[in-house]
Amino acid sequence: MKKKQRGNGSGTVYARKNKDGKVIGYRGSYFAPDGKRRYVSGKTKTEAQRALRKATADRDGGLVFDAGSITLGEYLDRWLSISVRGTVRRSTYVRYEGLVRNHITPSIGRMKLKGLTPTHVRSLYRKKLDSGLAPRSVNYIHVTLHKALEQAVLDGLVPRNVSEGVRAPQVRKEEMKPLSPTQVRALLSAARGDRLESLYVLAIHTGLRQGELLGLKWTDIDFNSGTLSVQRSLDADGTFNPPKRNKSRRTVKLTHQAVEALRLHRKRQNEERLKAARWEDHGLVFPNRVGKPLDHNNLYHRDFKSLLKRAGHWSEDKEKRFTFHSLRHTCATLLLSKNVHPKIVQEMLGHATITQTMDTYSHVLPGMGDVAASALEEALS
Repeated sequence: MKKKQRGNGSGTVYARKNKDGKVIGYRGSYFAPDGKRRYVSGKTKTEAQRALRKATADRDGGLVFDAGSITLGEYLDRWLSISVRGTVRRSTYVRYEGLVRNHITPSIGRMKLKGLTPTHVRSLYRKKLDSGLAPRSVNYIHVTLHKALEQAVLDGLVPRNVSEGVRAPQVRKEEMKPLSPTQVRALLSAARGDRLESLYVLAIHTGLRQGELLGLKWTDIDFNSGTLSVQRSLDADGTFNPPKRNKSRRTVKLTHQAVEALRLHRKRQNEERLKAARWEDHGLVFPNRVGKPLDHNNLYHRDFKSLLKRAGHWSEDKEKRFTFHSLRHTCATLLLSKNVHPKIVQEMLGHATITQTMDTYSHVLPGMGDVAASALEEALS
């Protein structure tokens, strides 16, 4: 039986082979509205078919443009609008858009997309580093540009991703700064009577991320079983999103101190709500003074920074400064120092793997150096 032909204009996909006949990838071809043949590519046949479907859909929707004349800035704008918007978290889109608008487009946006070379990209990174931009921020630029150019390759607009030939700046791993037990006691003592006292207690006793704490609702708290359920996170842009990973969606057993702090906090919140001239009830455990989601920046600069100063923990030296994330590190460090199994700590923190937990906190595990030394002595004796 004769194989059914593809419909007119739908394009075809075929294998690309090297001189030895080995398949090294797949290519799809289709005709653009101007009658010219265009190409897309993929490492697998499925990937190439997906790129071909998108390309023909863009053609039919009037989104085809001349890859020979389009600038990088024009392409990035269309990439953000067509490929990124609605496919990632809003906070991720905002970050990509900001990096494109503030850094990539002003520097190399006028370059033709097809004329972009690794030298241009390398010069962009050097310019940003020399201007004082942190290596981590330049790495974010690299990730954004790489993703955009990877899509351009899949769409057949350019033959290769030139950012792959450029090494991103090395990022120094930030030093973990947990609080000692003495510092924790001083912090919680300074927080006594604060409207967010329970937030700080919960952060230290559960190790939840800041966004997870601010996304908690009273329906997530089970006072009978003494547990809380992590169901969502409040992003820095003010939107609620489900946890990024399956491991982040978890149930955490609460300490008696955390339960009592939450009970007292609920009582205070009810009193605050009755006194408020207006209150938007979102059911949040830690809203602002009118019931709305609490702003990340306000929490740090207006509340947490003041608490650190009252506790005597504030430092003008940025390298020695505690952040809100330090409370999460503190929880993990205290647990591991008391020989709590790393697997339990991993599940409590919502790490994707136990490797992540071990890599982050291995230096605080008690006796690891002694165990290694003893093992070597025994093996070589």
